[in-house]
Amino acid sequence: MMLITPYLVQFMNSSLHPYMCNNTLHRSPCYVIAFRGTITKADSVSRDIELDLQFLKNGLHRTSRSEIAIGAVRNLVASVSGNGSNIWLAGHSLGSGMALLAGKTLAKNGTFIESFLFNPPFASAPIERIRSKKVKHRLRIASSVITAGLAIAMNSDKKSSSFDSFDALSAWIPCLFVNPSDYICSEYVGYFEHRRKMEEIGAGSIEKLATQNSLGSLMMNMFGKESEPLHLIPSATLTVNFTPPKCFREAHGIHQWWKPDLQLESKLHKYL
Repeated sequence: MMLITPYLVQFMNSSLHPYMCNNTLHRSPCYVIAFRGTITKADSVSRDIELDLQFLKNGLHRTSRSEIAIGAVRNLVASVSGNGSNIWLAGHSLGSGMALLAGKTLAKNGTFIESFLFNPPFASAPIERIRSKKVKHRLRIASSVITAGLAIAMNSDKKSSSFDSFDALSAWIPCLFVNPSDYICSEYVGYFEHRRKMEEIGAGSIEKLATQNSLGSLMMNMFGKESEPLHLIPSATLTVNFTPPKCFREAHGIHQWWKPDLQLESKLHKYL
């Protein structure tokens, strides 16, 4: 194990024979880079909360911590194989957001790294927490129509670039682990499920545009501010933990995923 920074740890699988590190048929990684979540200790809480807010504002990519994180992943990829096939990324909460940013950045350039993201934050109103399915569905439809309409009204060149970038990411399939009782990450459930429902009602073309944009990001772009909505991803294997939690802390905590008797449902969502 190597501590790269106080929030980034690199593990090396010393049990593997060197030739296995270049064998794509061998599923075990040679290296795992893990990113920690928010820590409430006095020496780190203020900086971590600041980064949490940057994520909500779609500005995590502009922080120094993200630059260091992406640089560390790139350097490791370049030093071992160049394609990332023997490297895994992992993270929880804020750490999963950082891992998502690193994986997404490299995927845009054709380097697809297996990523395991636990309770990744979703920068949007937690509509999934609404109990009424009809209300949720109507709110999502309204949001999709408004988002798609605003995206169309934006510069056509930027819209074309957005399509190309999203399509390029579709082959990267990170593994997301979420809890529907955790309002920080539960919206991923509705985000992917809504695509299927829009296809069923014949509004797939609207959702195809809406799913790669966020209202907040579009508004910021209108005022000349760059933003990167990390939670918008084309494809993912989504694992949902339906085991009833005792409290929010348990629903968002990393410890829940260590239990052997979880009620899990896993589904592949592929962007077409």
